[in-house]
Amino acid sequence: QVQLVESGGGSVLPGGSLRLSCAASGVSWSLHCMGWFRQAAGKQREWVSSLSSGGSKTYADSVKGRFTISKDNAKNALYLQMNNLKPDDTAMYYCAARPGYCSNDPKRYNDWGHGTQVTVSS
Repeated sequence: QVQLVESGGGSVLPGGSLRLSCAASGVSWSLHCMGWFRQAAGKQREWVSSLSSGGSKTYADSVKGRFTISKDNAKNALYLQMNNLKPDDTAMYYCAARPGYCSNDPKRYNDWGHGTQVTVSS
């Protein structure tokens, strides 16, 4: 059974950085796609980044060049390094997993964490 627990959120000034972590149990890195999604207040959940079972990394245009997805197999952890944060990045951030290929559609992910809040404000 897959369990995902996010941490690392907080409040930062514009231009600041945060690193989100997702402790993953029950996940096979060689079989699962891992993704980060976010949901701002009053908006739909949107895809941020994915890490495929083969190691391919993809990013939404809005975060490309600022965010980096990575994993640590030994720690069973997924990370999202977020640099040069902007107020538009304010949202609840979720870690998700699905077997097989990656997708930008949150409906295709069966397993989700409870989220960690990121607030970017001056």
